[in-house]
Amino acid sequence: MKQYEFWFVVGSQFLYGSEVLEIVEARAREMAAELSKVLPYPLVYKVTAKTNKEITDVVKEANYRDECAGIVTWCHTFSPSKMWINGLAALQKPYCHLATQYNKEIPNDEIDMDFMNLNQAAHGDREHGFIAARLRMPRKVIAGYWQDEKVHKRLSDWMKAAVGVAVSKQMKVMRFGDNMREVAVTEGDKVEVQTKLGWQVNTWAVGDLVKEMNKVTEAEVDALVAEYEASYVMATDNLYAIRYQAKEEIAMKKMLDREGCRAFTNTFQDLYGMEQLPGLASQHLMAQGYGYGGEGDWKVSAMTAILKAMGEGGNGASGFMEDYTYHLVEGQEYSLGAHMLEVCPSLAADKPRIETHHLGIGMNEKDPARLVFEGKAGKGIVVSLVDMGGRLRLIVQDIEAVKPIMPMPNLPVARVMWRALPDLTTGVECWIIAGGAHHTVLSYDVTAEQMRDWARMMDIEFVHIGADTTPEKLEEELLVKDLVWKLK
Repeated sequence: MKQYEFWFVVGSQFLYGSEVLEIVEARAREMAAELSKVLPYPLVYKVTAKTNKEITDVVKEANYRDECAGIVTWCHTFSPSKMWINGLAALQKPYCHLATQYNKEIPNDEIDMDFMNLNQAAHGDREHGFIAARLRMPRKVIAGYWQDEKVHKRLSDWMKAAVGVAVSKQMKVMRFGDNMREVAVTEGDKVEVQTKLGWQVNTWAVGDLVKEMNKVTEAEVDALVAEYEASYVMATDNLYAIRYQAKEEIAMKKMLDREGCRAFTNTFQDLYGMEQLPGLASQHLMAQGYGYGGEGDWKVSAMTAILKAMGEGGNGASGFMEDYTYHLVEGQEYSLGAHMLEVCPSLAADKPRIETHHLGIGMNEKDPARLVFEGKAGKGIVVSLVDMGGRLRLIVQDIEAVKPIMPMPNLPVARVMWRALPDLTTGVECWIIAGGAHHTVLSYDVTAEQMRDWARMMDIEFVHIGADTTPEKLEEELLVKDLVWKLK
C-alpha cells in the first residue's frame, strides 16, 4: 500500500489579531500530531486558512499530490464561508468536516469575551457547514470532542473509505479472456465505470498468460511452493498440481505487476493452453491484496481489491464470494457461500488446507489444487456493484457469519455460512428487489457506513439492507432513488 496521508485545513480570519492566529495554529498542529498517533494514516497540518487564496491554493495542491487521500477541515474560530467557495468548488479529493473544539469543557471561572472569540468552533463550523451544503458537496460530518475514542473510530473509518477512493482512481483490472457467456450481471459499461470510478478494465488473451507460464523457472516454482508449505497445511500428495498452480500464480503476478493491475478475472470457459483453472494460484494472489472475480466478473474483482485496501493494515479480511445454496430449516436459516476454487484465505477461521480434487465444470485437463477452509464467525457485510443502465448502484447487506452448522465432508471448497439481515428470507427478497448480483465481496473488516461514505465520494447510488429493512420500505426507497438519479 502507498503511504497515504490526510491534510488538516483549519479555518479562521484576520479579525482576531495575530496572537489569536498563533494560538490557533499551535493548537491545530498539536491536534494533528496527537490524532496521527491513533489514526491509521497521518493527519498533516497544512494551513490556518484566512483568505480565499490560501484555501484555493491548498486545495489545488491536494488535488495533484497523490499521497494526499483527502482533507479534514475544522473552524477553530469563525471563518466566513464565502472565502471557501472557490476552494471547495475545485476540490477533487474526499472531504471530512470535523466539527469539534479544542477544549472539552466550558471553563466556568475563565470564560470571558477573549475566550469566546478564540473558542467559537460552534459558530465557525456552522458557517462552514452551510457553504458545503449550499454547494451540494459530498462530505462526511463528524461531530464530537477530538480526543474521544468514538471520534477516532469514525475518523479512522472515513480515512479507510477515502483510501478506497484513491485505490479506485488508480484501479486497473486485467481480464484473462471475456466473461462467462450469456451472464447478465457481469456485463457493464466500462466507459461509464472509468468515468465515475477511475477503473481501467481491459482484456489480455489467455494465450499471453500461457506464454508467460512457459517462462517460469523451476527455481521460482520451488520458492513459491515453500511459501505455500509455510502458510498452509499440505493435505494432498499431488505435488504436480501444486507446482502447476504455482507456475500459474507466478505468471499472473508478473503480468499484473508489469501492467500495474490490482485485480484480475478469468473464466472456466476459456483455459486455452492451460491444464487447470487457477485455484490455489488465485487464492494466494488474493491473500496478497489482489482482487479477483470469477467468470470474468470485473466489477466484483475491482471491488474486492478496494475493500481489501480499506481493511485492516491495507489488506483486510475481504474476499470474492458467491451465494450457492440455502439452509431453510425454520430457526436455522442460513446462506452457504463458496466458489468452485477461488475464496480468499483472509476469510478463514483456521489454517487453510491445500487439497486436490476433480473439478467437473470447465475445460480442466488435470485436477486443480485449491485451499479448503471454513470461514470465520462474526459480523460482516456483502457488497455488490451493479450497472443499472445510466448509473451504478452499490448494494450492501449486513450479515452475521457463523461456524458452518455441519462439516460437509464431501464439499472440497472454501465456504462461509451466514445469516443475512434482517433475516434470511427477507434479506434474500430485498437483495433480489434491489438487483444484487450472485457474486459479492464478503468483508469482516469494512462496514456499511464506510461503503456509504465510499459511494458518496464516488457519486454513485447506495442501497443498504440491514436489520430494519423491509421489502415494502425498500421498494419505496428504490422508486424515489430512480427518480432522483434520472434527474442527476
